[in-house]
Amino acid sequence: MQFLDIILLGVALSADAFAVTISNTFVYARESRARLFLMPVFFGIFQALMPALGYVLGGLAAELIEKYAGLVSLVILGFIGGNMVREGVSALRGDEEPEVGTAEDGSVKRLTIPQLVMQAIATAIDAFAVGISLRAQTVNLPFAVSVIGMTTFALCIVALFLGRRLGKLLGDRAEVVGGLVLIFIGAKAFLGL
Repeated sequence: MQFLDIILLGVALSADAFAVTISNTFVYARESRARLFLMPVFFGIFQALMPALGYVLGGLAAELIEKYAGLVSLVILGFIGGNMVREGVSALRGDEEPEVGTAEDGSVKRLTIPQLVMQAIATAIDAFAVGISLRAQTVNLPFAVSVIGMTTFALCIVALFLGRRLGKLLGDRAEVVGGLVLIFIGAKAFLGL
């Protein structure tokens, strides 16, 4: 596998993490930069970790994980996205709409570590199957997973900046749009698209 092939693979694998980063940036518009920066870190690590696990575990759990990867992604992202849509619609219907990134009680919405872990797993499950396919090819595994992780990290950094800009344009609708994007990504994974 050539270097360019690995970069393209990293770009393809990071598409979901890119979209989730943008969505989270909408919803957590008032979150600290340090906390938002955890998204590229977590997504990059998990995008590198999952193909490595797929490579090492090979056929042991591959069939089971491949069989249920779409469903797991749909459940995790659908749940998170559904809550985002519900809260966003509730805020839009309310007499006093809280500022974007603010909960109904006026507190700042927090992007928690458990949320990040669940999102990172949901967006990286497909990378496990890629790891299995890497086993069948001549590839330097540490190099390949490093490139995949760094590519995801870099694209999620870009998504942070795009999310800030788009979030300002969308205003109060940002949370609903972000939730719908997560649900769409989960449904796409479930349908195998």
